[in-house]
Amino acid sequence: MNEFFKRIAEQLKSFWTKWSVVQKIIFFAIVVVTVVGLVFLVSFSASPSMVRLINTPITDVQQRDNIIVSLTEQNVDSKITTDGYIMVPDESTAKKMRAILIRDGIITDATDPWALFDEDRWTLTDFERNVNLRRAIIGSMEQHIEALDDVDSAKITLVMPEKELFTDQQDPVTASVIITPRPGSDISENRKKVEGIVKLIQFGVQGLLPENITIMDYSGTVLNDFEGLEDATRLTIVERMLNQKKRLEAQYMSKILSSLRNIYSPERVEILNIEIDLEFINKQVETEEHFPITMREDDPNTPYSEYEGVPSILESSQTENELFEGTGFNPEGPPGQEGQTPPAYQDLSSLVGKYQKDNEIQNYVVNTRNISEDSNPFQISRISVAVAIDGIWKKKFDDGGKLVITPEGSIDRTYVPVSTEDLTISRDLVATAVGYNRGRGDEVTVSHIPFDRTSEHESEDAEYRRRQQIQQTVLFSLIGLAIFVVAAVVFRIISKELERRRRLREEELSRQHQAMREAALRSAEEEGIDVEMSVQERARIEMQENAINMAREHPEDVAQLIRTWLAEE
Repeated sequence: MNEFFKRIAEQLKSFWTKWSVVQKIIFFAIVVVTVVGLVFLVSFSASPSMVRLINTPITDVQQRDNIIVSLTEQNVDSKITTDGYIMVPDESTAKKMRAILIRDGIITDATDPWALFDEDRWTLTDFERNVNLRRAIIGSMEQHIEALDDVDSAKITLVMPEKELFTDQQDPVTASVIITPRPGSDISENRKKVEGIVKLIQFGVQGLLPENITIMDYSGTVLNDFEGLEDATRLTIVERMLNQKKRLEAQYMSKILSSLRNIYSPERVEILNIEIDLEFINKQVETEEHFPITMREDDPNTPYSEYEGVPSILESSQTENELFEGTGFNPEGPPGQEGQTPPAYQDLSSLVGKYQKDNEIQNYVVNTRNISEDSNPFQISRISVAVAIDGIWKKKFDDGGKLVITPEGSIDRTYVPVSTEDLTISRDLVATAVGYNRGRGDEVTVSHIPFDRTSEHESEDAEYRRRQQIQQTVLFSLIGLAIFVVAAVVFRIISKELERRRRLREEELSRQHQAMREAALRSAEEEGIDVEMSVQERARIEMQENAINMAREHPEDVAQLIRTWLAEE
């Protein structure tokens, strides 16, 4: 195998040496072109296939430029084909950009869902026509929904069954819609907006009923489940009722505590229970009022009233007077014939009658005011309040003004309960604060109950004992410090006195020694004996003579120096 490769290498080398320069250049050019072609082939084959952004070619240059600018802002690679189609990397990117472009109103005119029917092919079947019809309806509905301000994107699945001969065998048309609400939109909680989308889809598809439409968001929540919304609405109303009840109870509790804690201390007042029963109603009241007509307004600048008014004003009147007098007309048949009137009535035909009727109608008008008002959505049906007030614990003091301590080491106290008069006044204050109404069945109870102050008293006793211990410690410390200061002063005085006596004794001994030396020197000088002195002795004598001379020459300085020594000692 190695010999084979060696033989091939030798042949290539021999060929290479035989080739001319032109042949070598041609060979290198072929190799380079082959490598470049392979690189381009690999790169193009490895590049992902692009999809159409819109299935309709964009012929408007301005609109095409707007689409390219929007794609560039979204960092999406795009390419325009020779026939006007815009290509993007993948289908998901195409869906996303279509939603964004439709939201921004850039490709609304260019994407006609009904453009599917512009294709004219002889091979187009009825099935394809139905599919194209469904696709066109879906595209049109999606565009309508996405045109709403609260919807970012919409996806519709429409099922249109084939028509059956009998209606009882006909399957209904159904639609499933998934929408993406825009940020900040309340379409998920707004029933009217969801109903608008339902009607938009219902009237856009023939034969589609509202109960066959399902609208969901991407979280899986059914938005047009209005029965569930009614239950949620009822729960929301109940929650609001309970919150309103809690707010009223907290409001009344604050009123009660603020009115009582200003009189008593905050620790002595406690609300045991406050219960407010609310009746939530919503009714409309129509009122019609009639009031006099003002003829002259009152002048507020005058001390008397100038008001003039009348209850009503005559708008119209009608008077009717009717008067009759005579025998009247009594028909008796044709002439020459005997009348048909009985003889008894014929005797009355000569009587004369009189009749008078007066009728007067007057129409008056008054001022009328029609008032339409909605009452409060709730009213208080009953209030029940229970308040407990604690008495006062007073500390006992002896004749010297000191606290009385029990044998157990605690402070002796006396409990003073709340008087009946104070309880009555407190009850009136609480009743006023809550708006007490006897007819409503309200109950207000204010009672005196001794609170458990054991822990408070124990902590107070412990604090008192701690203060007493601190006072005793401080007192003993001051006494010890005073004793120490006195002892230090006495010790200082005694030490100074002992030092002074020692110094005097040393000075006295020094004078005696000096006197003895001087006497010995004088006696030696008198006797003519040469006495040798030590160096220290000579220096001391010389220093002493210098001090004596300085004291004679500068007495003030020497006196000041002596005073300084004495002060230091």
